[in-house]
Amino acid sequence: MLNKLFKILTYVSLFWFATVCFNNSVYANSKYASIIMEEHSGKILYSRSANEKRYPASMTKVMTLYIIFDEIRKGKLNYNSKIVFSKRAAGQPPSKLGLKRGQSIKLKEAMYALVTKSANDVATAVAEKIAGTEINFAKRMTNTAKKLGMQNTRFMNASGLHNKYQKSTAKDMALLAIAIRRDFPSEYKIFNTKSFKWNGRKYNNHNNLLKSYYGTDGVKTGYIDASGFNLMASVERKGIRLIGVVFGGKSGSSRDRHLMGLFNSAFKKATPPKLILVNAPVSKPKFVKLSTPMAKPNNLSKIVTNLETPTTKPTLLSINDTQLVNNYKDWGIQVGTYSKKVNAHHIAIKARRIAPNLLKMLPAQLTPIYINQNMAWRVRFNSLDEKTARKTCLKLLSKNISCIAVPSEQILGYVVKQ
Repeated sequence: MLNKLFKILTYVSLFWFATVCFNNSVYANSKYASIIMEEHSGKILYSRSANEKRYPASMTKVMTLYIIFDEIRKGKLNYNSKIVFSKRAAGQPPSKLGLKRGQSIKLKEAMYALVTKSANDVATAVAEKIAGTEINFAKRMTNTAKKLGMQNTRFMNASGLHNKYQKSTAKDMALLAIAIRRDFPSEYKIFNTKSFKWNGRKYNNHNNLLKSYYGTDGVKTGYIDASGFNLMASVERKGIRLIGVVFGGKSGSSRDRHLMGLFNSAFKKATPPKLILVNAPVSKPKFVKLSTPMAKPNNLSKIVTNLETPTTKPTLLSINDTQLVNNYKDWGIQVGTYSKKVNAHHIAIKARRIAPNLLKMLPAQLTPIYINQNMAWRVRFNSLDEKTARKTCLKLLSKNISCIAVPSEQILGYVVKQ
């Protein structure tokens, strides 16, 4: 009996010792940093050196793709756009597709090559296509990062190849992971690509969590000697989406196991988002008088779009949930109602770009409503104070974006908690 107990205690001690040694070796690593963040709330569930600057390596290509998506949306590029390789692009070190100077590929092929092969030559070629030179493209990358709240990030190239001035943080990379899915929900799906075939060869995605960790649908790995093995991943389970970032892994496999362990712990602490639904439009919206008068009375026609009176009187549940109401600031803004969700996404992105300093990282709320038994999508930004709501509406109206500032009691219809 004593021998059996001794063996059990020995095994437990060895397991504890191995765990402590592993954790100490991770945290003693000067390249290491990590973070786990709730996407819907921005709440940080775990962090270690998350604001310390590190080398992002090929995670840089997520920003390159963000700008590619932006160019496509603006109509400046399309999937069939030709990407011609310059001498400089063709001369980039591996990982690469290996095209020669003067050869070309379509943009769609380039996008898949960036996601799966993590091709450095493709990143440079795309950067030159968009901005003329890679350094000009890198300046745009840095400016875009600042607009997304990535205050500790500086890009020097489109690929993530080593440059001593090119650094970011785990927190900033998490913000980028949130932004690219939020701003480009359809295009984001490319990060879930398991493999890509080109010119007779098959290139597998380096993000092994796509296959080995349930709920993972993106984003990107990275490695250079100066950074160690990096990974940013987006995982959704039971309506909860978490963003995880790790810098400085000793190997790809140990990095993957470590991040999966962080996700496992974080999902136990994560809270599901509260889904706010309005089951019918208000037949006569109550307008909020703006402190600054309109120059032209007919501008009021821009304030509300596509509102129709329902054929039957809607049944609204009362809003007596004081705790819920107290979780929000007093005001919000509404920027339109659209029959297609994709159009609602577009207007939300446009509004944020017009007023980035006012809306900041505030998520857009796309609310499904029914107008004469037809589903539509209403776009709102909540959790604003009155002054900011009014100021934002004035700015949006000046750019021909419909907007109305609304107290929160008028925003909430009824609440369904997931």
